[in-house]
Amino acid sequence: MPRADAQRNRARLLEVAEAIFAERGTTVATEEIARAAGVGIGTLFRHFPTKEALLREVYLARLRRLTEDAAGSMTLAAFLRHAVEQSRVKNAFAEALTAAGVDPLGAAAEIHRELLTALETMLHRDQAAGTVRPELRVGDIIGLLAGTSRAVEVAPDSRDRILDVVLSGLRP
Repeated sequence: MPRADAQRNRARLLEVAEAIFAERGTTVATEEIARAAGVGIGTLFRHFPTKEALLREVYLARLRRLTEDAAGSMTLAAFLRHAVEQSRVKNAFAEALTAAGVDPLGAAAEIHRELLTALETMLHRDQAAGTVRPELRVGDIIGLLAGTSRAVEVAPDSRDRILDVVLSGLRP
């Protein structure tokens, strides 16, 4: 098990990298991330041997949090709204990983399985409560999430209207 200070440094690097990448894009230099985290570049590279490794871990951390959100008690509609709001940054990470030769879906396969399970539980719970159409399946929700995320990226000024239309289509 790594020392406590090494664990803190790693967590701090991930936190800072995620914030900087989300704000300024994935092309920010690793030296700048190390400096903002208050560590040397050698410390960054001890934890993340390449920038792609850092991007991968930030991407996986975001997906883990999204999965934890889905496993919580929020409704499907609230989760879809939340996930769409997070999607621009998540998609940017996935595109940067793909450009670096890393398969984001393969890297996150286990997390995706957990997310699908959480979505299925959420969907069934909301269907049992009568708030979501009974014929919908998890694959439909994934398709709606992917399509809505891209639609909002293309027309960000219409985000609320797009989400309202999609979410009203979930109701029976």
